[in-house]
Amino acid sequence: MFPTRALLGRSVWKGPNIVPLPLPRTLPPPPGTPPIRTQKRGATILPNFVGIRFAVHNGKTYHDVLITEEMVGRKLGEFVPTRKRFTYKQSKNK
Repeated sequence: MFPTRALLGRSVWKGPNIVPLPLPRTLPPPPGTPPIRTQKRGATILPNFVGIRFAVHNGKTYHDVLITEEMVGRKLGEFVPTRKRFTYKQSKNK
């Protein structure tokens, strides 16, 4: 695979951040296959990841992410938020 502009978000002399992940032998994997659990949020999504389900860690739990064509070149961590939304709850006893 030739590095594309999307993979070279870092300095050119450092190269793209491609993390080796355990991929299934058959692509796409058969239905009912458990997702690949990973804590590597900085891993760049490659074209051969399309159709694979990853369970990405957000610091507390794992969230499932199904990789599509539009996600190629981005990072796994972009699709799993690490912070909860803040909501101000008023007490009902007032």
